Amino acid sequence: MRSDGPVNDAEADQLFADLAAEPALVLAVSGGPDSTALMLLAARWAKRRKAAPRLCAVTIDHGLRPQARREAAAVKRLATSLGVAHRTLRWSGPKPSTGLQEKARAARYLLLHAAAERARARCVLTAHTLDDQAETVLFRMARGSGLAGLGAMARVVPLAKLLWGKQGRHGPQAGKAAGCEPDAAACFSASTMSAAVLPRADCEGRGPDATKAVWLVRPFLGLTKARLIATLNEAGIAYAQDPSNDDPRFARARLRRLVPTLAIEGLTSERLALLARRVRRSEAAVEAMLDDLCTRLGLHAGVDHIVLAAENLRAMPPEIALRLLGRAVGAVGNEGPVELAKLEALSDALFAALACSAKFRRTLAGAMVSLQRDTIIVERAPARRHRPGGGSREGDRLPRTSIPARK
Repeated sequence: MRSDGPVNDAEADQLFADLAAEPALVLAVSGGPDSTALMLLAARWAKRRKAAPRLCAVTIDHGLRPQARREAAAVKRLATSLGVAHRTLRWSGPKPSTGLQEKARAARYLLLHAAAERARARCVLTAHTLDDQAETVLFRMARGSGLAGLGAMARVVPLAKLLWGKQGRHGPQAGKAAGCEPDAAACFSASTMSAAVLPRADCEGRGPDATKAVWLVRPFLGLTKARLIATLNEAGIAYAQDPSNDDPRFARARLRRLVPTLAIEGLTSERLALLARRVRRSEAAVEAMLDDLCTRLGLHAGVDHIVLAAENLRAMPPEIALRLLGRAVGAVGNEGPVELAKLEALSDALFAALACSAKFRRTLAGAMVSLQRDTIIVERAPARRHRPGGGSREGDRLPRTSIPARK
């Protein structure tokens, strides 16, 4: 693709090619330059096709700025002129005093998820750019992320995973807890869901393979913000600027200011994005190896008790052993995703105990890991049942699943 200048029709056709068979697409449009360009390019693409997905632009009013309603109204006017349906959804209720951007992001995705389900659309499109990808890599590095985090954003990802992690939990109570107003009307009439499967976006991202899942698609990850702005300028279309993007109170805004300086030393947005692609490729290979290993060992979600031979873990590369232990904790535990730093601390302590034949017993993410001689036991952490007289006792155990030492 071109390195500068507006996005042309041929490029847009390539960006949206794997979405052509979808019956409907939800476009996340805030009114800023990136998302406005998304709506413009998607509308032009749809008009060039004999049969195209129905488009619905959804604007989320977070209730954080007085200008938001006016900006949403401007998006609706532009959407109408482009022949795109539009809805404005609002994040209601009190706003947190800390972690505001993270909570706003979660609320935004929750509302978009609900809008897609009501619209019978499998895909929600966002306008994340190459610049956003680079900032995400820097943000994850600053937070000490592992390989999965440094892989940054994939082109296609289950929206539920962004909201609820691997658990995929959702429902009315989730929306109520987030203070999100339900979508009063569907963007389009109900229609039969397409059974089409999006092809692999690249080596790290597999397209949707289930008709009922809602997928987040980022078609602009290879484009710079400058190109999208050039596209709008060529079309004479105005856009809004969110002042929070430059607010030094937020980490992303501070990192954004570092990007030009880093680029002088060669750490450009393109190279940061390339790093992310290579890391995702490595991450996919490691996860595929783990999937195969877990299948052979019979380790799967829903078991209540797992037995691992310590000699097996000691013989594995450290990264594989760490992830296998994490898989076991995640399969048995009931408190959500396993945090990498906590898993590393538990693993280090476990192997230190193995080295000196010491006793070991720790809990993590709702699972209890203990050491009995050369055997590692991963089981559900005991439930604390408070009795009138004080104290607690363990709950009943479900049938056990054992993973013996391999010969």
